[in-house]
Amino acid sequence: MGWAAGAAMASLAGCGFQLRGAGLQLAFRTLRLQAGADSDVLQSLRAQLQASGVQVLDAPAPTAPGTAAPVPDVVLHVLLDQRERVVVGTTSAGQVRELLLRRRVRFALRTPAGRELIEPTELQQERELSYAETVALGKEAEEALLFADMRTAIVRQWMVLLARVNLPAGAPR
Repeated sequence: MGWAAGAAMASLAGCGFQLRGAGLQLAFRTLRLQAGADSDVLQSLRAQLQASGVQVLDAPAPTAPGTAAPVPDVVLHVLLDQRERVVVGTTSAGQVRELLLRRRVRFALRTPAGRELIEPTELQQERELSYAETVALGKEAEEALLFADMRTAIVRQWMVLLARVNLPAGAPR
């Protein structure tokens, strides 16, 4: 059985198969991440960027006199990072019957000089979740899985958009 799985993987690799988002080539080697707060989406994005060979710099900290903070190739401004849980259906008794789960991220990508490489863009994922108070614990676990799935989808979309960026001529690489 193990050799069959290995043979299948070898044949897929031989035909050029890749997971979506895997092996994306990015035009930049350093990125400064400017966000209000860290989140699971930003942690996943940071991990994907680092796996692609990009050094992720956090917001600049004060440096000692005579030393300069490293200058990144690009600056990623995270304008919005939001999780939403909206009731979209109730029973006649007023109990929650259905929820809409939404994950939204809005960002812009600029050069350190301020030139816009990606104008403010919003990525959004939604999932519906039926709900019953009698199985609340199971529904909490399902909700967590749905939010994790949305996080993965958003990071994949984000990486594809970042891979489309071309740095201006003469920009450091």
